[in-house]
Amino acid sequence: MMGIKMFDGNGAAVEAIRLARPGVIAAYPITPQSSIAEHLADAVAEGAIKAEYIRVESEHSAMSISIGAQLTGVRVATATASVGLALMHEVCGVAAGCRVPIVMPVVNRSLVAPWSLWCDHSDTMAERDTGWLQFYASTVQEILDLQLCAYRISEHEDVMIPSMVCFDGFYLSHSMQRVDTPSDEEAWDFVKPYVKKNMYLDTKDVMFINDLCPTVEHTEMKYQQMMGFQSAAQVSDEIFEEYEKRFGRKLQQVEAYRLEDAEVAVVTIGSMSGTGKYVVEQLREKGIKAGLLRICMFRPFPDRKIHEALKNIPVIGVIDRSCGLGGAQGPVCSEVKAAMYGESSKIYGYIGGIAGRDISDGSFRKIFNELLKIKDGKADTVSTWFDVEENAMNIREVETNANV
Repeated sequence: MMGIKMFDGNGAAVEAIRLARPGVIAAYPITPQSSIAEHLADAVAEGAIKAEYIRVESEHSAMSISIGAQLTGVRVATATASVGLALMHEVCGVAAGCRVPIVMPVVNRSLVAPWSLWCDHSDTMAERDTGWLQFYASTVQEILDLQLCAYRISEHEDVMIPSMVCFDGFYLSHSMQRVDTPSDEEAWDFVKPYVKKNMYLDTKDVMFINDLCPTVEHTEMKYQQMMGFQSAAQVSDEIFEEYEKRFGRKLQQVEAYRLEDAEVAVVTIGSMSGTGKYVVEQLREKGIKAGLLRICMFRPFPDRKIHEALKNIPVIGVIDRSCGLGGAQGPVCSEVKAAMYGESSKIYGYIGGIAGRDISDGSFRKIFNELLKIKDGKADTVSTWFDVEENAMNIREVETNANV
C-alpha cells in the first residue's frame, strides 16, 4: 500500500536508502547534506536500518569504504555535497572504473572560492565525466523515485555504473513536501537484493581489483564503460516504465512541456523547472507559444531525445546553474548545442542562479522576452549572465598604490 508522508529532500533520500536496505553506511556530514548523515545514523541506532554505520574522517574515506564494502556483496549508502564531492573526486573514478554500482544522493551546493553554503550545480558538473550516471530531481517526490530507480539501473548487469541522484541544496534538501511512498515490501520487491557482479572481493575467488593496467588493456576497459552508458540509456527507460506501472508516477530522461507548437523554449535542469513551467503557462494565456524542456538524466546525455523534442523550435535558451568558466558556454548548453548540431534552431546559453541566487518567475520572463525578440528579428544577442548586478566589476575590487 502506498503511503503519504511529509519529507524534506534530505528526508526523502534517507527514506529511499532505508527502503533499499543497505548493509554498510559510510557518510560524512556537510551542509546542506548533513541531515542525511545524521538521520541515517539515527535509523541504524533505532534499528530501522540493519547496517554497519562507519564514522569516517572525510568524504574521501566515505567513498573508499563504500567501494570496498559493496565489492564484498552488500549494498552501501553514502551522500555528500559541494567540496565533499570534490574531495571524493579521486575515488569516484575508482568506483566508476571498477564498475561498483553505488547510488549516492548529492545535495547540490556551490564550489569554492568564495565560500558558499548555497545551491548551484558546479559540484556535480565538475564530476560529469568521471563515469557516473547523473539524475537531477525537480521535486522532493522525484528524489525518492529517482533514487529507487537508480538502484535498479546502476545494478543492472548491462550497466554496472554508479549513480549520483542530484538535488538542489535548500531549494529541495530543506523543502518540506508531500511524498507518496511505497510500502517496505513493495519497494523491496522493486529494488530487489543486491547481487555482486563483475569485480568483487571473495577469498574463494581471488582477483586483482584496480591494479596497474597496461596500455594494451586500458582503452578496452574504458570502452566497456562506454558500452555500460549506452546500455543505461535503454535500461533507464525500461525501469522508468516499470516504476510507473507499479507506483503510478512517470519518470523520464527528459520532460517536454508545451513544446508541440512552441516557437520559443527554455531548457532547464533541477528545481528551477517548476518556476519555468509556471511562466510558460502565463505566456500561453497571452497567446505566446512558449515551451520548456527539462533534463532529468544528464549522464548518459539523452541527445537523441533532446534533438527530437527541440528540432522544430526556432529559438531556444539553455539555462545553466553553473558557470562553465573558460568554456564557450555553460556545460548544459554545450551538450544541448552538440545534440542539435545540423538543425537551424538558434540556441543561446544563459548562466544564473549561482550560489543560491533565486531563478525567479521574473528571471524566466526576462529570458523569454529576449528569446521572443530574437524570433521577431528585433535582437541577435542575449544577456548570458541574466541575473548579474550592473556593478559586478566594482564588487570587492581593491585599489592598490604602486608607490607603496
